[in-house]
Amino acid sequence: MLFKLKSNNAKIDELEPVAYKDFASFGQREKELEELIAASLFGVLFEDARLMPVFQERQYQAEADIYALNECGDLTIFELKRGSAGNDAVHQALRYVQDAAGWSFADLRRKYQQYKGSGADLQAAHKEAFDLEHVLEPKEFNRKQRVSIIGSAADERLISAVDYWKRQGIAIDFLPYRIYEIANERYFEFFAPPYDVHKNPHDLKGVLFDTNRSYDEDAIWDMLEMNRVAAYGDAKRFVHYLNPGDIVFLSHKWTGVVAAGKVRNTSVKLLDDKDGLYRDVEFLTPVPQRSGSPRGMPFRKVSEYTGKSFYWARTIKVPYLSRSEADALVSALNDFLVPPTHASLAAPV
Repeated sequence: MLFKLKSNNAKIDELEPVAYKDFASFGQREKELEELIAASLFGVLFEDARLMPVFQERQYQAEADIYALNECGDLTIFELKRGSAGNDAVHQALRYVQDAAGWSFADLRRKYQQYKGSGADLQAAHKEAFDLEHVLEPKEFNRKQRVSIIGSAADERLISAVDYWKRQGIAIDFLPYRIYEIANERYFEFFAPPYDVHKNPHDLKGVLFDTNRSYDEDAIWDMLEMNRVAAYGDAKRFVHYLNPGDIVFLSHKWTGVVAAGKVRNTSVKLLDDKDGLYRDVEFLTPVPQRSGSPRGMPFRKVSEYTGKSFYWARTIKVPYLSRSEADALVSALNDFLVPPTHASLAAPV
């Protein structure tokens, strides 16, 4: 709940609740809420989530809105409600879970290929996303299911229905949202379990950022030689997640983290020759040369050093690092990338 702080004689002594609305209040369709959540769920709304989206609802099909796998291959099913829904919404979601519980690995793979393309390899993509040593065996996928219903915080009937089934031992969660209108601007409030943990956007942070190798082998050299961090196409929005002073680590597929730089105090800029955006950076580690393959700190070593498990199959590899964690990783990266006899040539942190 959002409260306005009110004060008398310069002392804050009163909380005034701010009225809120739901998605239906603005005439928006449920599909529009689904697209908004699907684009933001893993990394923005769930900053520390380790979930791999594998399927999304198709029009006129009896399917849940979003299906995702965790590291163990268990399935999380998201059902979204833009306004008041009640008991029927929960019953519908439970039917989706019951159907999904019967999916074989072949069924799940077929769903993933419908979502990503006919040549998509579910096992390989899952291994890469979670940086596993081995692919999961088909029998290890979809052994457990969980349902999360995202709905208006004002929908008491829906909340009551979810609570009832949770008491019966069903793996179900209610994730509330609210929309506020303040000074002619709209704000979306979302509550991610268990503690709704997010880095403060104003705090300086460390971000592992993909070099786009899957689509363009030269993209990394554009970044390294032009002192920038860039993203392209549908992923270009992620550049806006970076703030001046953040430390960005360039994550090069199949190689590891190849360089780190501090985001400069300049605006987000438009790429001239590609559909993309970029920010200027000042590199804090040696910059690889185009004449050879860049050397990188392996992803598994990055995870071991930071003590964090990252979701690698994204442009931004959540979770974020605190500034102290980022500084420590820069130091470790310099030690790793620079031979001991040339350590004095490392860029200053």
